[in-house]
Amino acid sequence: MSPLFRLVVAAGMLGAMASAQAQQLLPGLWELSSDNMQVNGQQMPPLQEMLGQLDSLPAEQRQMVEDAMASKGVQTAGQGLRVCLSEAQVKAQQLPLQDAQSGCTQEITESSERLWKFRFHCPDAEGEGETRIVSEREFVTRLDSRFNAGGQAGSSRMETRARWLGADCGELAPRP
Repeated sequence: MSPLFRLVVAAGMLGAMASAQAQQLLPGLWELSSDNMQVNGQQMPPLQEMLGQLDSLPAEQRQMVEDAMASKGVQTAGQGLRVCLSEAQVKAQQLPLQDAQSGCTQEITESSERLWKFRFHCPDAEGEGETRIVSEREFVTRLDSRFNAGGQAGSSRMETRARWLGADCGELAPRP
């Protein structure tokens, strides 16, 4: 998988996980989509189109990528990425992004009922962003990051829209 593709998937997860802190959000299955992504100032295709690249991978490699994403509580479907937020995660205001495996840390720098500002640091990326709560079933996250992928430094800007699909996450487990 290309470094750019990994960055886009990671950025999508970052936006979703920051939003898990808002107690008024509903637990369950959430879908994240993005039509507004820029890398080094260049407009990128919509997230759905980029994720479509998975279909061109050999079956074994595609399955490996999908299994790795599922183990992190993420799957590709519908208009983009899907994540499951448990009731316990929402109520406890947990940051599922902060786990030993990811190497990422995140800090909420400002919060109100409808706006969460944060900054994050990962081994290959760092940046800041904000999540605006539209309703208990929808939020929008803007993320500005600087990254180093394969020895090449760059920057990205992404806006992700998340919508609640329902309380049942099906086979997708919440992020550990």
